[in-house]
Amino acid sequence: MEDINKIKLFEETPVPKAVMKLAVPTIIGCLVTMLYNLADTYFVGMLNDPIQNAAVTLSAPVLLAFNAVNNLFGVGASSMMSRALGRKDFDTARKSSAFGFYSALFSGILFSVLCTVLKAPLMLLLGTVPENTAQTGSYMFWTVTCGAAPAILNVVMGYLVRAEGSALHASIGTMSGCILNIILDPLFILPWGLGMGSAGAGCATFISNCAACVYFFVLLYVKRKNTYVCLSPKYFSISGRIAMGICGVGIPAAIQNLLNVTGMTILNNFTADFSSDAVAAMGIAQKISMIPMYAAMGLSQGIMPLISYNYASGNSKRMKKTLIFSAELSIAFLAAASVGYYIGAEKLVSMFMENDVIVGYGSRFLRGFCIATPFLAMDFLAVGVFQACGMGKKSFIFAVMRKIILEIPALYILNYFFPLYGLAYAQFAAEVVLAAAAVVSLISMFRRLDGNGNRL
Repeated sequence: MEDINKIKLFEETPVPKAVMKLAVPTIIGCLVTMLYNLADTYFVGMLNDPIQNAAVTLSAPVLLAFNAVNNLFGVGASSMMSRALGRKDFDTARKSSAFGFYSALFSGILFSVLCTVLKAPLMLLLGTVPENTAQTGSYMFWTVTCGAAPAILNVVMGYLVRAEGSALHASIGTMSGCILNIILDPLFILPWGLGMGSAGAGCATFISNCAACVYFFVLLYVKRKNTYVCLSPKYFSISGRIAMGICGVGIPAAIQNLLNVTGMTILNNFTADFSSDAVAAMGIAQKISMIPMYAAMGLSQGIMPLISYNYASGNSKRMKKTLIFSAELSIAFLAAASVGYYIGAEKLVSMFMENDVIVGYGSRFLRGFCIATPFLAMDFLAVGVFQACGMGKKSFIFAVMRKIILEIPALYILNYFFPLYGLAYAQFAAEVVLAAAAVVSLISMFRRLDGNGNRL
């Protein structure tokens, strides 16, 4: 089976149009995902209770850890699929999708069981204190104990659908759950509804992720004769070639997210030494700063199938055009967002909680985060290109540089010299170096590619 329209998109459509067709739905999907993350913070913030808001913030590293599984099987399998399609190896594309799906399902169930059994030490690791332990546990019951599997599956299925060029369907699936979550949040959280507080935010998230999974199951059933995404158990096998190809890209991507979790946990623990107000403010500032970051991430994820396909088919010239066009878009957008955030920091934070202390903390945190924003463009694009081309080692090197070598040491150093407020500038210190390394690495990579294609 060969879908002519998909082949044309990857091979013949002008680069700007192809990038827009793949990236715009992905960016919108990422932004809606960010809005639904903000919705929890926003509606819990309406309770004007820093402890409830701190519960959502302290749980964030565990939810971020889901992305380790998402990247292991979502990024890994989608990269394998797109490269297989570029070589016209459709059987490998189907087997890769089945391996990614069933591995994600098993991992989601295992994640849920382990986090539930190890709840007590996990709470201590997250930096909870007696005043917010109960609320944090209630939020995690719905999002982790009940919700790990659907949260992971809906993201992984989105990656698989996007791998064959169906970016719009992938984004609709993701957005359907996010929009439902935004609708359910006030009903479950606020006193005029069920009045569940932060636990209600978790319950709404669980229901929404289940709904997104249903969308993907229905979509893949309807398109079963016209898709390379295959969920049939007969295509699932622990083949060394398939598993190694997926894990070669997926494991470095997963480690990258685990390091992000480590960095966030250290940041939250440092912040928790001050007060629940500081923790709540840090959570608000982080989520606001993530909006443009998610847009840049959406662009890098959106172009991955185009990069993978042309890398595998040997069209390095089209790869380079795709990267340059995407870099110009991303840098311009992130620079504009950074300026806007710096100027309007107080107003943005006050939208989430009208508390002078939290606005004071949050606006200073947000200004620190936003100056790192423009440098994220090249970092994300470089890692996306490495993942798309199956260069897991290079993406792993960037992950280690970002957290272990640069950001985590910067957290300790800046917090020592500038207690609390210095924490917000650690990302900037890391991203300046990473952006320069990304440019050098990409230039070196394209120099190694000859005019006729790639060495696979």
